[in-house]
Amino acid sequence: MTVTDAFAYAIASILLIQAVLRVKSAWSGRRRERSLWGAFAALAVSWLCRTSTANDLLDATGILDLGFLVKHATAIVGICVLLRYVTAVYTDADRAVGARRSARVSAVVHRVATRASGGTIAVMAAVFIFLLNPPDTRTLFFLERHEGDLGLPIYMGLFYVYMGAAAAVCAVQWGGAARVTPIRSVRIGMILMSCAMVLAVLYVLLRTAFVVTITVTAVSDSTSQAQETLTDSLLYLFSLLWGIGAIAPVSRAGAERYRAARSLLSLHWLWRELAMAAPDVVRYRPSRLFARLPFGQALDTFRDVFASPDASLLVRLNRFTVDIRDAIFELQRRAPTGLAEQARDHAQGTPNGFQDTEIQAEALWIRSALLCGGPAISGKPGGPAPYPFDPGTDSRHEVQHLRAVAAAYRRIRNAEARALLASTTANYA
Repeated sequence: MTVTDAFAYAIASILLIQAVLRVKSAWSGRRRERSLWGAFAALAVSWLCRTSTANDLLDATGILDLGFLVKHATAIVGICVLLRYVTAVYTDADRAVGARRSARVSAVVHRVATRASGGTIAVMAAVFIFLLNPPDTRTLFFLERHEGDLGLPIYMGLFYVYMGAAAAVCAVQWGGAARVTPIRSVRIGMILMSCAMVLAVLYVLLRTAFVVTITVTAVSDSTSQAQETLTDSLLYLFSLLWGIGAIAPVSRAGAERYRAARSLLSLHWLWRELAMAAPDVVRYRPSRLFARLPFGQALDTFRDVFASPDASLLVRLNRFTVDIRDAIFELQRRAPTGLAEQARDHAQGTPNGFQDTEIQAEALWIRSALLCGGPAISGKPGGPAPYPFDPGTDSRHEVQHLRAVAAAYRRIRNAEARALLASTTANYA
């Protein structure tokens, strides 16, 4: 494997990983999610076509340099859908704040590029077949293999115009977005991608100048080699910067999913017991599909946390918190009126080094209320039992609060809860 192949495989791997991570959002998402996935997939194929293995496989068809044509065609497809993504993102954003001039420019460029993409590929294919002479197989570089061919400036000119226009639009859009994005990781990603597109424009300018030069005059081997080294370095650098910059939003989303999964796993035991006690108030009942299997509890937990029909882990986490609150409200109709006061007194009298007394009292209230069992008591004196525990000021604080309650809940024994019920001065125990 050559160094060039190693770079190509590395960049293609980054792009393929991005494409794989975005399959689900592309399948169920909006146009912009599908466009970004298509850009990653097409550009990954284009980079794979730069490798010796891919070129040898395509040359085996009997059409020399077919790998270069496939590489350029898939790159155009990737550029086209990338422009579609950029246009979709900034069209959505500008609906709320008024369309910016740069957004309108990118929309025009995208419309032109979309309509011209098929024709561009068709013309390039025709030039490849009819105007390019048989390649000089002594060199690996496409420009050197067809140096002096009249069709070369037409073929490469079309490709570079396409690439340069797209890179310029993306550089402007991502650079502007980086200035106004409040999220640090996304801002860094935008800056990296904007810098990458600036390098791409420089790459196009240098390659275009070299194509014009070798069309009108001969150049030395050392000059040609220096040009290939310089422009290939720019190509690798801007591709890596763009790939790494595109990871930033994904890494942030991945971190959010990881935190949501941890919260779901922390809340699951509490949610499951409350949902089993009040199944009519939860949206989806806990799984019992694997209850008879040796590891059934773990499998049912996995199914509840990762395989329920919610749109995402964050939506599922929100459902868990709502279900827990609804089930607690149902328990208020069953529990003794003085249970909260007794739970607080008990928590203050038996301090726990792991939790705050309010957290411990709330968990003890839930454990004791679950032991009441039976249907809600209609007409109970005083109405629902008081539940004077503060859940937090927003959803993020509520999740943190419920995680602490769930941790305390697991440490409370049923015997302790029964003793609390027995000592509660209410209408029933």
